[in-house]
Amino acid sequence: MRASSRTRELLPGAFEEIDMGMLRDKMAADLKLKGFAPVTQRAYLRWAQRFADYYAGRSPLKLGEREVRDFVMHWVEKEGIGPSSQVICVASMKFLYTVTLRQPDVVARIPFPKVPDRLPQVLSGSEVQKLLACITSIRHRVLCTLIYATGLRVSEACNLKPGDIDTRRGLVHVRQGKGNRDRQVPIGEKLLRLLREYWRLTKPEGPYLFPGHVAGQPLSRVAVHRAMREAARAARLRKRASPHTLRHSFATHLLELGVNLRSIQIRLGHRDIETTLRYLRVVPERDGAFKSPFDVLGTPAGEVLR
Repeated sequence: MRASSRTRELLPGAFEEIDMGMLRDKMAADLKLKGFAPVTQRAYLRWAQRFADYYAGRSPLKLGEREVRDFVMHWVEKEGIGPSSQVICVASMKFLYTVTLRQPDVVARIPFPKVPDRLPQVLSGSEVQKLLACITSIRHRVLCTLIYATGLRVSEACNLKPGDIDTRRGLVHVRQGKGNRDRQVPIGEKLLRLLREYWRLTKPEGPYLFPGHVAGQPLSRVAVHRAMREAARAARLRKRASPHTLRHSFATHLLELGVNLRSIQIRLGHRDIETTLRYLRVVPERDGAFKSPFDVLGTPAGEVLR
């Protein structure tokens, strides 16, 4: 495959034996310029590195659609990655060739896999209480409580700074959430009391409300996931519990409390209302005391069905 003149300008000398370090730096810069979330940037770069390792010694500029397909199918069929990982793998390849290498034709006919439309995993109120009570670290427990109380994504909660909590107005300011969008989420007096007590006990140092072990860095998402796994085992929950489970539970419980979908959409930071509508499939219907028209056949209530 011959490199275009535009590619030669972007990657001088790369059309013969590409400098993979230079390509990685170029892709990393492209991802930042496009405004991708840090977690997405890291995921795309990991898949690009796997692609380079899979065809070690061969320039991506000399590879075509067949090689990209073979790489994807290797991970799907031999490594057995799930649908969500398949989507990220394909998205990474499309970004690499479409944006960084400026060769969109290579990946134009590679389809995204279909992801199963599964219902969100939701905990009951008592399960949430039991789970939070089993998180031993006060830092992890307060952060997870905040996620359930506000519906924030784990990355949004980890990156909060003290100044993002508006105690006078009862709001938490989410800066540059998913899609680089800011939003404000209301917080109640109960959560504010908990945050004040957390501040009094821990006096967190540095710029973040929930600092990590590395000075100047926030608590990592990995650490939060690990704390929740341990707490779920201690609580003997049969359901899988993750920080996103708390977010799902927040949205579902708001619906059960009668909060309208538009308000929930704004709090969750969903761009599309369709994303929020899926929680309707989790909440039991409350339109009547029966679950099926069969329940009323032959009864006075069933007379309207004649």
